[in-house]
Amino acid sequence: MYYIGIDLGGTNIAAGIVTEEGKIVVKDSVPTLSERPTDEIVTDMANLSKKLVQSIGIEMNEIKGIGIGCPGTIDFETGEIVYSNNIKINHYPLADKFKEHIPLPVKVDNDANCAALGEYKINGHCASVFALVTLGTGVGGGVIINGKVFRGFNGAAGELGHMTIVSGGKMCTCGKEGCLESYASATALISQTKDALETHKDTIMHGIVKKEGKISGRTAFEAAKQGDEVAKKVVSNYERYLADGIVSIENIFQSEIIAIGGGISKEGDYLIEPIREYVYNTGFNKHMTKTKIVAAQLFNDAGIIGAAMLAI
Repeated sequence: MYYIGIDLGGTNIAAGIVTEEGKIVVKDSVPTLSERPTDEIVTDMANLSKKLVQSIGIEMNEIKGIGIGCPGTIDFETGEIVYSNNIKINHYPLADKFKEHIPLPVKVDNDANCAALGEYKINGHCASVFALVTLGTGVGGGVIINGKVFRGFNGAAGELGHMTIVSGGKMCTCGKEGCLESYASATALISQTKDALETHKDTIMHGIVKKEGKISGRTAFEAAKQGDEVAKKVVSNYERYLADGIVSIENIFQSEIIAIGGGISKEGDYLIEPIREYVYNTGFNKHMTKTKIVAAQLFNDAGIIGAAMLAI
């Protein structure tokens, strides 16, 4: 059986045809162009889905269901986007609007929930409690309990990026001060790197930025690996912020696995090992089986696979 998974992001609409086992048969993407009317975005989502179906020579009636992941607060029961800050959508009946183009069962959920579900499906090893933290423009999160997304009573649970780690700290895009997102997102790391560049003129990071033409989430890591002490400090501070958030997630959920995703997670053990050590030394659970802290494996595919799993 085939399902369609759609990952609606602020930059791109990614979609794929996925088997019941979570294997992507074919995938593609188109620009979101998020400032335009939402109806136009939905039309592109539907057209991309139709294109994918045609590309593998099947009929739309061979698709059993469609899942859509979207940033923001989602009413899972109705398929409504209640509020999305990144794409500026409020109270929009996404499932119903999509079905006007393709009359199949449609489920909608938060994009980080979908990514968590996708990562769990492929790399969760049937864990009773599994959490994913994604490091991107913000810090997303999702929690899977006994194979099901934990949504809370109102569908808004799992916003792991919006726990407070610095009381009265930096203003977050959510309107609260001191959120993990303000300190551990890729956006935050870029800002921290920029601050270091402005105050230190002799760091290797200047050469990396000149070569690449921009500051990225990789800048400090690349320089730190070359022995740059300023970059090492940036990376160390960043890892401490992230680790403080991971400790809280472990203390609350005692997940068997916490996976860290997003582009920064490609740093692998250079990122994960210091976080793992900090969590194991400071977490509340010091005398029982430890949570496995790992780098996510699916990257951009997680959202597509997880969205498709919603429809099963």
